[in-house]
Amino acid sequence: MAPDRPTTIQMTLYRTAFIALALAPGIARPQDTTARVRRLTMAEAVQIAERQNASVEIARLRADEANARVRQRRADLLPTLSSYLQEAGRTFNTSTLGIEFPAAPGQKPLFDPRGQVEGPINTTDIRGRIQQNLFDAGALGRVRSTKAAARSSSADADQAASLAAANAAVAYVRALRADADLIARQRDTTLATELLGIARSQLQAGTGVGLDVTRARAQLAATKASLIASRNALDRAQLDLARTLSLPVGERFILADTLGAGLGDQLPDEATLVAKAMATRPDLRAEVERLRAAETSVSAIRAERLPTLGLVADDGAIGKVGQRLLNTYTWGVQLSLPVFDGFRRESRIQEQSAVAAEAKARLRDLELQTAAEVRGALLDLSAAREQLDAARERLTLAEEELAQARERFNAGVSGNADVVNASLALTTSRSLVIDAETAYGLARISLARATGSANDLR
Repeated sequence: MAPDRPTTIQMTLYRTAFIALALAPGIARPQDTTARVRRLTMAEAVQIAERQNASVEIARLRADEANARVRQRRADLLPTLSSYLQEAGRTFNTSTLGIEFPAAPGQKPLFDPRGQVEGPINTTDIRGRIQQNLFDAGALGRVRSTKAAARSSSADADQAASLAAANAAVAYVRALRADADLIARQRDTTLATELLGIARSQLQAGTGVGLDVTRARAQLAATKASLIASRNALDRAQLDLARTLSLPVGERFILADTLGAGLGDQLPDEATLVAKAMATRPDLRAEVERLRAAETSVSAIRAERLPTLGLVADDGAIGKVGQRLLNTYTWGVQLSLPVFDGFRRESRIQEQSAVAAEAKARLRDLELQTAAEVRGALLDLSAAREQLDAARERLTLAEEELAQARERFNAGVSGNADVVNASLALTTSRSLVIDAETAYGLARISLARATGSANDLR
């Protein structure tokens, strides 16, 4: 009888047993002594990466910076209020007044015609001041430009979260692959141990030869070496997964999902997926907003040629120190019209127009890249399904071949060379199935990333 393939429950038990064995006293490796085991699904890994990955946190902080710049620009449209209290004293030269004070004939002039110092005059001034732009088209344009830039930064943060989610899913699939490979190598070792026992029993009974025992021992040594390599690969995959999730490197995981998830899912056609990608991919939205910000900036600079209208007013009390303070005020409406600034404004328009053209070129290329990524992911997904079907068929045949070779060996019809060869073929077939399932999982992640739905991976 061909050995049955492990069920999901059995694979989970294998994983649990392996981690328990790795953490057992006297067996644990030095780097595992502080390990903490937690059960983890792919959906949880994606959520953790979105929430606490360092690149996502940095991108969100940059979005906060962009929103702060919007508030700074909006301040140009809001009134400016200030107040001050001033106590001052001054002296002055009467000849600088520019006013003649003629004297009556025969009388002394009020001030020396050559000038004289008067004062000091000490005053107290308590005043409030308000300044408000009533119309400034350039300021309005700058606010709109910074808003578009802030939306672009927000989309960049979403893109960082999507990329972190995809990276977490990839690390999760690679850990699943290492987990499955370790289970396969454990089964290979168990089979090699059984074959060695049979060869020794036949040798003791006089029905076998020493060459069969030597072959079985060599096969067991090879499977043990593969088992050690697989165990190390799983340790590294667990370490990479913890690092991708920004978790302590000592944490270890019991992976709740299995390879080959989503094999029965029906995918929409390519046109639907491309349309979805164009509408939802955050990097496309970020590029659109960058283009909009550049175009709005050009409009804002051109609007600076228009006149601006502002209101200035102050009100307060002034008088000599220690004497009566009287209320005074000043107000005015100011119309400013820019005439010539040394062609600085034209140069800024030229610069921002080039920035807009650059953003437009990037957007065009990104749209083409998006369509190519969706098609490429669909091709990989289709190929991975076909490869998986072929690998599973080969695994079934390898199991049948091994079962037939064992029957012949147990019956004494042949030596164990056929069994060893069949077990090697079975090992290769198991690896091919694991590789095909891994390729399918990675293709699913690539498609989710290409359509902007990596955050929804399960």
